[in-house]
Amino acid sequence: MTEPLLQARELVQEFTVRGQGGVRGGVVQAVSGVSLDIFPGETLSVVGETGSGKSTLARSIMHAPPPKSGDVVFQGTSLTSLHGTALRDARRSMQMIFQDPYTSLDPLWSVARIVGEPLVAAGMRDRAKRRQRVSDLLEQVGLDMAVHGHRRARELSGGQCQRVAIARALAASPALIIADEAVSSLDVLVQAQVLNLLEGLRTSLGLSYLFIAHDLALVKQVSDRVAVMYLGRLCETGPADEVYAHPRHPYTVELLDAVPRVEQAELGKRQMNDLPGDLPTGLLTTGGQTASPVNPPSGCRFRTRCPRAQAKCAAETPVLGAAPGSGQGHLVACHFPVPTGEPAATRAGAAADASQ
Repeated sequence: MTEPLLQARELVQEFTVRGQGGVRGGVVQAVSGVSLDIFPGETLSVVGETGSGKSTLARSIMHAPPPKSGDVVFQGTSLTSLHGTALRDARRSMQMIFQDPYTSLDPLWSVARIVGEPLVAAGMRDRAKRRQRVSDLLEQVGLDMAVHGHRRARELSGGQCQRVAIARALAASPALIIADEAVSSLDVLVQAQVLNLLEGLRTSLGLSYLFIAHDLALVKQVSDRVAVMYLGRLCETGPADEVYAHPRHPYTVELLDAVPRVEQAELGKRQMNDLPGDLPTGLLTTGGQTASPVNPPSGCRFRTRCPRAQAKCAAETPVLGAAPGSGQGHLVACHFPVPTGEPAATRAGAAADASQ
């Protein structure tokens, strides 16, 4: 079996927050014991609501900043044991594309300088070779050096800015690209164009992707595997087709049922807002307790909103494992997983009854 390109093991990332008057307000548990693998040529998508810890997970993998505990092994090297120049050199083959295509680019630099900067950092001093390489990179992402090379970010559209960001990421000849909500700020047509570009580059260059998104419908077309994240923990992982066809965790079910589609008219136009409560990024009173990222619910963190929750869900933390009836590689962290093949209408009715 092929060895993983990247292995993340039991990653934990926490941040201290300050209360009024500078008094310590607690520790935000942004990522809590997350493990995942990415294989060569594969796209793994991590999905979940805003505030679930997806971007923090991506930055922890990049060691920007390093995780509080756990390990990241990339191309056979543990990043956790590296520092300074050694860490920077190891990360060169792991690049990020950020959410905002405008603020991720220096507003004072030209496109040619932005794309060429990683080449300078890598030691390419020959200006002629560097300019030709920049021209080739821009051509790969569908931009013309003669037309766009001298422009600034403010002179480009959102889609063009994101193509520049992709070209900059490719300059270091990476093996893995982490796309952190890379298309969420773009309109639907441009989203499709950028996704098709990324997929084409994966095929032609043999890239692997860690794709961060909150929209399951968006990542379906580009994902080999999907990992669903809620409040710092993974709820469900597995092959994309399997997870979309047979979601086993109640949270995954709710995310999929919230995807707009024609059949929603027949299901009463259910949306994520119909779930009991909200993602506890603020304060949420549940059973007499205050739940938040500083003080997450005991046991299963989704239990405060789950229509299937029982006493065991509060007492025991579920671990990722194969549920009865799940396909190969399909793992779920739930004491009472959704039965395979349960119709969407039945799920909608059960959740609606629980919310009343």
